[in-house]
Amino acid sequence: MTAEASGVTGHDKPETRGLPPLCRAFYTALMSTTFQLDTSTSRAHPTPQPMRRLTVPQIQRRKFGGKTEQPLVMLTAYTARQAQLLDAHCDMLLVGDSLGQVVYGLPSTLQVTLDMMIAHGAAVVRGSYHSMVIVDMPFGSYEQSPAQAYASAARVMAETGCAAVKLEGGAAMAETIRFLAQRGIPVMAHVGLTPQAVNALGGYGARGRSQQEHETIVADGQAVQDAGAFAVVIEGVVEPIAVALTRSLEIPTIGIGASAQCDGQVLVTEDMLGMFERVPRFVKRYGTIAEEITAAAELYAKEVRERSFPGADQIYSLD
Repeated sequence: MTAEASGVTGHDKPETRGLPPLCRAFYTALMSTTFQLDTSTSRAHPTPQPMRRLTVPQIQRRKFGGKTEQPLVMLTAYTARQAQLLDAHCDMLLVGDSLGQVVYGLPSTLQVTLDMMIAHGAAVVRGSYHSMVIVDMPFGSYEQSPAQAYASAARVMAETGCAAVKLEGGAAMAETIRFLAQRGIPVMAHVGLTPQAVNALGGYGARGRSQQEHETIVADGQAVQDAGAFAVVIEGVVEPIAVALTRSLEIPTIGIGASAQCDGQVLVTEDMLGMFERVPRFVKRYGTIAEEITAAAELYAKEVRERSFPGADQIYSLD
């Protein structure tokens, strides 16, 4: 039985033993064993092969001379199968702490743990080949000090094989971003509406309506770039702020409730697919998956109750 068939990942291979955690993570991201799900049998089959993933420098180079000719596409992903379905269409997959609400039914992202992010991050890496995978740093895992942030981020990188981490905060987190970037951990920043600070902000309303807040958010964007962030998410701001940041920053801006002029866009996949009856204003629904699930479950229940399922095609005979 090969190492791959026995379920050994790139982290456990002999050639990675003895390497520092970040080196092992780098090896895994480039040459790891990935698991391809066989939908006909519901079994996962390991598929060892070199990964031609997009990299941080490639993402950065998409913005040249202050412009991005082809906008960057990013969606959230939380499972291996979801990652497989999204991978070919995205430049980046974000394992967002939004999984707290979307997957676990929590009231906010504040209850999400580092263990939860690592488990889902590893699944998304296993399910993807092309997209660069970024994992959110959950609330409480990085704010205390740069050293705390490094310990958390190093664990995320080593245990998931992701390419980068994302953390919320502008100028206040610049020292931490610089600390991580100088130690080889790529950081995507997040300014504007920062959901982990919902209690301090007083809600999820759009930011930047006052001149003072406008100036603060623009300064935050500049601060995270100067600190070494390779890209920045701009969430829930009035459009002029997003446009101003996109024009002034050399790093790519990824909008969510910001502006079509940003260098890229991100949405929560379940929102985009129509999983929920109510979504934020900035969401456009591209599917009606909630209705499809409901209809399928209704039909299944009907056939079970009338004993028409399982039928001849779903049972085993002696022949």
